[in-house]
Amino acid sequence: MTRFDGEVSPAFEIVEPAEWRAPVIFNSPHSGSTYPDEFLSASRIDLPTLRRSEDSFMDELIGHLSARGFPTVRVNFPRSYVDVNREPYELDPRMFTGRLPSFANTRSMRVAGGLGTIPRVVGDGQEIYRDRIAVDDALARIETLYKPYHRALRRLINKVHQMFGTVVLVDCHSMPSVGVSRDEPRRPDVVIGDRYGTSCTPLLPDRVEETMTGLGYSIGRNKPYAGGFITEHYGNPASGLHAVQLEFNRAIYMDERRRERSQRFAQVASDFGVLADVLATTIPFGDLGPFQAAAE
Repeated sequence: MTRFDGEVSPAFEIVEPAEWRAPVIFNSPHSGSTYPDEFLSASRIDLPTLRRSEDSFMDELIGHLSARGFPTVRVNFPRSYVDVNREPYELDPRMFTGRLPSFANTRSMRVAGGLGTIPRVVGDGQEIYRDRIAVDDALARIETLYKPYHRALRRLINKVHQMFGTVVLVDCHSMPSVGVSRDEPRRPDVVIGDRYGTSCTPLLPDRVEETMTGLGYSIGRNKPYAGGFITEHYGNPASGLHAVQLEFNRAIYMDERRRERSQRFAQVASDFGVLADVLATTIPFGDLGPFQAAAE
């Protein structure tokens, strides 16, 4: 974790493998921990509280996969500053001084919950900002951070698609071990989200579940997380684009209170490698390309 006075640089990092094994991309959009000083100054809550929204260390858990033949993507700015797993303009007008553009989505469920593109709250519901912020500031964050990330991710997806004829995007996240609601049952070790079967071939979540179950992890499907904007936006099976979201329970690899890696961290990282290898060797990628219309 770092504090940064000025622009976040680099805003994100893409590491392509020297030798490609398979059309599988591993993405970590919420593990960023470089906090601009002006953001911290505007916040009414302290840095440890802001950091509760991070998918801490997820970028490290997948970082070694580029050496195994898979491209990896990591975002360095925090999701509490700009959340790339949202539509580009999911914005809450109550947060800003000035008028939002007419095309802004101000009524989504995520905006209502305070978790838009520029979040109003951190994950446990605490308000981030002391005062309203300027609309121009919000739009500048979208232009300089959000949009370049998505342009680069799209270029990578297109490159892989051209190389292999299909793409599998594995969107990697982590979740608190305990939900906000007391009525929520104990969370499993891993939740697989495929937007209820719409973002990828059923073979992909099935293979992930088989592999992770075999490694000793408990598995959930689509609850409480079915996949966010990235999974929904980039998952288009009819075009040969398959996206699946993985939410890892933080308790299995870190001390949530101290925000430190636990003794199991190395094992979880190793198991990511096992999963990547299984996907590379057992998924019939040649059958996952764009669906062809039946010959008449």
